Amino acid sequence: MRLILLLLAVIAGGCGDSTRQPLESTKKLVVLTRVGSTTYSVDETNGATGFDYDLVRMFAKELGLKIRIVVAASDSDILLRLKNGEAHMAAAWQSPVDDPEIHSSTPYFQDYDVLVSHEAALPLTGIEQLANKTIHVVSGSRQEEALRELSSEFPEMIIVGSHKRRELDLLEGVATQRLEATLVNNAAFNIGNNFYPELQDALKIDAARPIVWLFSPGVDPELIARADAFLERTQKNGEMDRLKDRYFGHVKRLTEADSIRFIERMHSVLKPYRPLFQEAQTRTGIDWRLLAAVAYQESQWDPLATSPTGVRGIMMLTEDTADLLGVSNRLDAAQSISAGAQYIRDLREALPASIAEPDRLWLALAAYNLGMGHLNAARYIAKTLKANPDSWYAMKKVLPLLGLPQYYSRLKSGKGRGGEAVIMVENIRVFTDILDRYEPAYNPLEHVSVIGSRQQKLRTEQPVTP
Repeated sequence: MRLILLLLAVIAGGCGDSTRQPLESTKKLVVLTRVGSTTYSVDETNGATGFDYDLVRMFAKELGLKIRIVVAASDSDILLRLKNGEAHMAAAWQSPVDDPEIHSSTPYFQDYDVLVSHEAALPLTGIEQLANKTIHVVSGSRQEEALRELSSEFPEMIIVGSHKRRELDLLEGVATQRLEATLVNNAAFNIGNNFYPELQDALKIDAARPIVWLFSPGVDPELIARADAFLERTQKNGEMDRLKDRYFGHVKRLTEADSIRFIERMHSVLKPYRPLFQEAQTRTGIDWRLLAAVAYQESQWDPLATSPTGVRGIMMLTEDTADLLGVSNRLDAAQSISAGAQYIRDLREALPASIAEPDRLWLALAAYNLGMGHLNAARYIAKTLKANPDSWYAMKKVLPLLGLPQYYSRLKSGKGRGGEAVIMVENIRVFTDILDRYEPAYNPLEHVSVIGSRQQKLRTEQPVTP
């Protein structure tokens, strides 16, 4: 037994030593995270996903390092493991901690905790009303710690910590009225509210606080400096915005700043790609302004855009789709736009004849995002729920169900990002409306008609030879 303990100590010590090596001699970035709606999740169909996961993977790629993800049980477990030197850093929707040994990165998000209840519950107007509430939280979470601090002021409040349930599980419990209330971060609530519209963010518990990466004591300061530079750069160049939109775009839709940015880029970036979109319209019959809206949603009109999942180019094509459509270079804007337009046309034509426009187009765009297999699976779910599978309005509520295990576990297509597809389509509709107002429609026959009219005029003006 003593020998086993000694070996464990040596292994633990070796892991801790590896996190204290100079950055240039580090071969693998060890990152702590936890399973959650804003952090990290894994399924057989899509593999590992999550905002924090994608962000830190981008960072590791920039460093030229392989990444090893270590899943901790909770927020408190993350802090303990960091202190033990079991990882270089934590990317798990954390806020700065009151510990001088654990360093924080520059913030990349702002969040706060909200008490969530069912819409049928009486509204809460003050924190003193927590006294008679039974509040469920994830065990070991920051939210549980916050409630424990409040319990001295409100001893009648009942706090129930759960080791097995995550934020979305607790939100589902409140939505089905099996649980009275839960405390989660606002980002998790906004994600869950897509699945459970009967939820209400009844009470804001604290002020907004920064979301950061945390670093193990003794880690090379160069790693922290590189992380800060990476986060600042991604916020300036739009990469952070694209990642946020992928996971949280449904929260705000378009803010005033988003609209201003779109219009500015429409004037400064769109011009060289306009003929390519118009040529694609000529071949497919799809309005060039809608195609441009799709491209902006996908890449912000960046022909070199590349996502963490491997889709690339101005239309963000997967490698399989590009091969199917004969694209030799996804980063070539002309090829990407042409193929993307053809793909949307093919998807729209593949839908059942019973679907009328414009629903047909919106559903085709949803399939562009998540694949026809997942869209057909959602249409099947709609039928079982007696919702209209030919209606985009109905499907907006059904598509997010592809992310819930009670639905996708029974489907051959597996789990799908239906909520992401809804966000994409709704954003594209707004972008198209803006383009319709600022940009004229393109009539490919108009130029031919003008030439024809001029030729006819010349013929009529020629003198008649007797």
